[in-house]
Amino acid sequence: MDLGTKRVAGIIARVALLLSCSYGTTGEEACDSPLVSNLPPSSFRSSSQLSSSHAPGFAKLNRREGAGGWSPLTSDRYQWLEVDLGERTRITAVATQGRYGSSDWQTSYLLMFSDTGHNWKQYRQEDSRGFFPGNSNADSVVQYKLQQPAIARFLRLIPLDWNPSGRIGLRLETYGCPYTSDVVSFDGGSSGLVFRFSPGLRRTSREVVSLKFKTVRNAGTLLHAEGEGGLSLSLELERGKLQLLFRQGGTSPSEPRRLASLGSLLDDQHWHHVVLERRSSHLNLTVDKHTERVQIPAEFNHWDIKQLGLGAVQSLWSQKPVISKRSFHGCLENLLYNGLNLLERAKHNDQQVTLMGNVTFSCTEPVSVAVTFHGPQSFLQLPGAAASSSGGVAVGLQLRTWNKAGLLLTFDLPQHGGVVWLYLSEARLRLQIHKAGRVLLELSAGSALNDGQWHSVELNSRGGRLTIAVDKGEGGSAHASPSFPVAIESDLFFGGCPAEGDSQGCRNPFNVFQGCMRLLTVENQNVDLIMVQQKQLGNYSNLQIDMCGIIDRCSPSRCEHGGRCSQSWTVFHCNCSDSGYSGATCHSSVYQQSCEAYKHNGNTSGHFYIDVDGSGPIKPQLVYCNMTEENTWMVIQHNNTDLTRVRPSPGVNQHLVHFAYSTEEQQLSAAISQSEHCEQELFYHCRKSRLLNTPEGTPFSWWLGGPGSGRIQTYWGGAQPGSQQCACGLQGDCVDPQHYCNCDADRTEWAEDSGLLVHKESLPVRSLVLGDIQRPGSEAAYRVGPLRCHGDKNFWNAAFFDKETSYLHFPTFHGELSADISFLFKTTASSGVFLENLGIKDFIRIELSSSTQVLFSFDVGNGPLEVRVDSSIPLNDNRWHRVRAERNVKEASLRLDELPAATQEAPADGHFHLQLNSQLFIGGTASRQKGFRGCIRSLQLNGVTLDLEERAKITPGVRPGCPGHCSSYGSLCQNQGRCVERANGFQCDCGLSAYTGVFCHTEVSAIFKSGTSVSYTFKEPYELIRNSSTLPSSIYSDMTLRGENVSLSFRTNQSPALLLYISSYYREYLALLINKHDKLEVRYKLDSSRDAEVLRSRVRSLANGQLHTVSIRRLTDSVSVQIDQNPREDFNLTSDGEFNAIKSLVLGRVQESDELDPDLARLAALGFTGCLSVVHFNSISPLKAALLHPDTSPVVITGPLVQSNCGSPASANPYAAENTHHLSDQSGSVGSGQPLVNAIRTDSALIGGVIAVVIFVLVTGLAITARFLYRRKETYRNQDVKGVKQEDSPDFPFNNQTDSQTVSSENRKEYFI
Repeated sequence: MDLGTKRVAGIIARVALLLSCSYGTTGEEACDSPLVSNLPPSSFRSSSQLSSSHAPGFAKLNRREGAGGWSPLTSDRYQWLEVDLGERTRITAVATQGRYGSSDWQTSYLLMFSDTGHNWKQYRQEDSRGFFPGNSNADSVVQYKLQQPAIARFLRLIPLDWNPSGRIGLRLETYGCPYTSDVVSFDGGSSGLVFRFSPGLRRTSREVVSLKFKTVRNAGTLLHAEGEGGLSLSLELERGKLQLLFRQGGTSPSEPRRLASLGSLLDDQHWHHVVLERRSSHLNLTVDKHTERVQIPAEFNHWDIKQLGLGAVQSLWSQKPVISKRSFHGCLENLLYNGLNLLERAKHNDQQVTLMGNVTFSCTEPVSVAVTFHGPQSFLQLPGAAASSSGGVAVGLQLRTWNKAGLLLTFDLPQHGGVVWLYLSEARLRLQIHKAGRVLLELSAGSALNDGQWHSVELNSRGGRLTIAVDKGEGGSAHASPSFPVAIESDLFFGGCPAEGDSQGCRNPFNVFQGCMRLLTVENQNVDLIMVQQKQLGNYSNLQIDMCGIIDRCSPSRCEHGGRCSQSWTVFHCNCSDSGYSGATCHSSVYQQSCEAYKHNGNTSGHFYIDVDGSGPIKPQLVYCNMTEENTWMVIQHNNTDLTRVRPSPGVNQHLVHFAYSTEEQQLSAAISQSEHCEQELFYHCRKSRLLNTPEGTPFSWWLGGPGSGRIQTYWGGAQPGSQQCACGLQGDCVDPQHYCNCDADRTEWAEDSGLLVHKESLPVRSLVLGDIQRPGSEAAYRVGPLRCHGDKNFWNAAFFDKETSYLHFPTFHGELSADISFLFKTTASSGVFLENLGIKDFIRIELSSSTQVLFSFDVGNGPLEVRVDSSIPLNDNRWHRVRAERNVKEASLRLDELPAATQEAPADGHFHLQLNSQLFIGGTASRQKGFRGCIRSLQLNGVTLDLEERAKITPGVRPGCPGHCSSYGSLCQNQGRCVERANGFQCDCGLSAYTGVFCHTEVSAIFKSGTSVSYTFKEPYELIRNSSTLPSSIYSDMTLRGENVSLSFRTNQSPALLLYISSYYREYLALLINKHDKLEVRYKLDSSRDAEVLRSRVRSLANGQLHTVSIRRLTDSVSVQIDQNPREDFNLTSDGEFNAIKSLVLGRVQESDELDPDLARLAALGFTGCLSVVHFNSISPLKAALLHPDTSPVVITGPLVQSNCGSPASANPYAAENTHHLSDQSGSVGSGQPLVNAIRTDSALIGGVIAVVIFVLVTGLAITARFLYRRKETYRNQDVKGVKQEDSPDFPFNNQTDSQTVSSENRKEYFI
């Protein structure tokens, strides 16, 4: 066929294509016309052909000409079929077929596109899957619609696998429509193009600039938009990434500010699509398929584009070139501004367009043939004979890789002189020459050569001087003068070596090279890689020639939540350190979602990070969890929790104060929403300062609360929203019945309105406005406490499934790229499906596959994958078990309770989008088979909790809620604490324990002085005839003991010392003491007619100031004594073993010593100086009763008793009453007010002095006028609270409240009589 005939055939084909695309519809509406069927044979090329009847021109779908399709000479992975569509065309689908009437077809293939017939680009589905499934026979057609249309002139299909009983055989068709474009080319020098917009051009709230570009340079200014005053936005390439930069012009232009960075490897000489969209308050930058949203700088609020420049442009105002490292060198296509085709206007010499330098309206691009080294078997072998004649070495190349290590080049030196290795190690270029296992020479140069950029590498040896250089020496170089000749005797091997059986003497002790090379030169002669591809030069294996197949797996980053992405040629890694998340993609939070969850992990009060939405976008926040009360409180501080004074200021009619919280807005709103109850204290102390101006007036003061900046609220703490009342108005006890607030009485005496704000919709308090403060004599003070919330609606959200056929259904689960599922379950069944969601082919399922195994299975298109975790204990034990499953683009993992996680890696080159479309089934399946029987709780999918209870209320066979938590959490109750069931959770009852705290784990300790005495009186007898010597035994029968358990801890330096004394009405006793030898003695007197029996322990040095624990157990006449971790000591009593009619238990000094033995009486009079802790006698805890429940317990306290943490093993100063646990309040004052002094200190000192005088008079002036007289005083310590000058409020009657995070049970307490 002559040239003219070819041209006519091509024109006919294109006309037919245009007609077929326009018939009946427009190209915009349909783009699915066949593109190949009308092409002439000259439009087809191939790597080889089996015969002339198997030529590529016969490879048309459903045709039978020739041999019925194309078949190459040999069937291997280096064969290809290429189609020239004549011009750039939009390609939307491809269809394949085997060779007609044969056993030849391909089962999988790669698809390549190109504009020029060089520099091919592999088409990838879902950014990852590189191959297409092919045919299963010779006749059926397999068609794939491309997810993203390809625009190209050339198409190349590379068979990967074929029928093992035949060979490669192919017929194909592609579908699409014509593609039209306007193109401009810039030379990278002075060429540029400027559009100046006319003043009358109508502006809109939405402006869009879109274009396509291609380039081989990794830097240059692509587009520059400038407005008035030199304000400008520019799109600039930097290291292959597109930067959106903002500049402020003027006489001295500022450094650009980067607003966004997107894309990667954009210098690959392929078209990339860019859209810059301006909306009212933000910009959207899109590069190819990825978009980043950025906030518009404030300076751009009223900014209009005056000039749009491309390439090398000058500033509109300074007439100086725009600052840029380089001008853009490459091609632009279809530049549109708000739908206007600016390139079309430029081609028609529009007056608004100015051309500068060498601008052409076509795309001329250099031809650069690259080669891709994919893996272990990759190598390129080139002859070195031509180089050897020069007596030296001159080899050059450019490389691009993500790997830190890999062999670049190796060759042998002449006359068995050794071997040369040029390789990468730790991302540096290294040269090594070996001979006979010995290193003759080593050089290194460059750094960070694994950054994905093109780097040039040169190796030269001339005149006895050896040089290696990186990036023409700019990246580093190294030199040596070896004493031996460096020349090429044999072939050169690039990237690796052939297989061992055909190594041809090539040895590679390093990693193989994975990456791209181009511009290879040997002896300053370019290597023709197309000849290599055609097997006309050298040899190769596992290479892709005429393309660079590098992929940036970190752009966009698959690492979530700020995880840092790094990569090699085949995989990426996420560094999740300091992110608060874990997993292969930093998807799952390492923190609990509430204080409630931390409590049920066994934690106690303290600061914790909580992540309210788990794997969702809201960041973790640091809060204080107070677990000392029945409810677990989450406390969120703000910047001013002090009581703050407000006084009149000249010219100021209102006092405004803002409260900044320690957490961000999203975190705060989510925490409030998730909690069952929230509250915040609001105090107002006033003197002639009205508050709400009740009942009918306009409020003088108000506060703002709720989401964002808050809404105006005109009610006060303790009242109802909208009521314009205070708590006293609601309760009807205001000081003036005509008003609903105490302060509104407008009195000269100090008054107070305070209370709790409990309506979550109005929380937190954002601002406070105080209005009636400007009048003479007006004084006020306010205090807004921290936000406190308890309860977790998500943590206890549960449903009970009582039948295998019952289930709950929810909308489809969307977890295309990342999916995490967590829940708790308990059951008595041995199997059942927890969760299932189906798609057309894809699915995800979690099930209890047996009584000891949980199974997580799914399919994203690569076939089912399963992850299993086996438990050594049965899972159907009716206890809560936690399941956490995660699936992402890298791996799937499954964790059960605290067992090690099981993982399954995802295929490296496969589908990774999970596509589901059915309803989500919980507790069952769509087939109503294999359903789960039991409870599921706290079910979360990607951080979102499903409301199982609400759905269960309307679903037959499913009940909301799931009681019975003590079986799982009861072990958290320690030290004889009893687990008590609650509707949502459990509570530890410490009534029978000597400990306190949320888990009965906090020791109850006190500092004793020599005069301190704590006496606990047991039950009085029913009748008592004081002078009778004979009492019926029935009176004391319930107080007669045949055994007892006594335990306590102590610290002291005193010896001898009485620790504990128990007396009876029959002059019997039990005494626990430290003797003068620092040993423990237990004295039993169980028969009043006999002397006491003394049991002496062998353990020494008990009065050494260290903490010791003693446990004594008696059963009739057998007594065992345990001290610390020492061996138990056993004793036997000679008495009858009955302790009759016990009367009282005394700690410290024994006041009534008449009935004691003389030596014991002397010891009892000394009292005890030191620390006693967790004293327990059978079921009674006398020290705990005295410290925590003195008003309701039969205890008498004499002398000072100071609660302390001295009984804690970690206590550093055992006798310091100040050893109490507090949380520092780091709040500060806001506004002109000042925090007020803690007025209780002065008053407390005065009261303490008066009490001391009274005590002295009572003790010395009177004998014993009453049996008990007791008073308790509590002192609270403020830590780190900003002080206030006392003289500011000498008569202010209200003390600054203690920090609400302080644990009340841990405060120091003193008791006096």
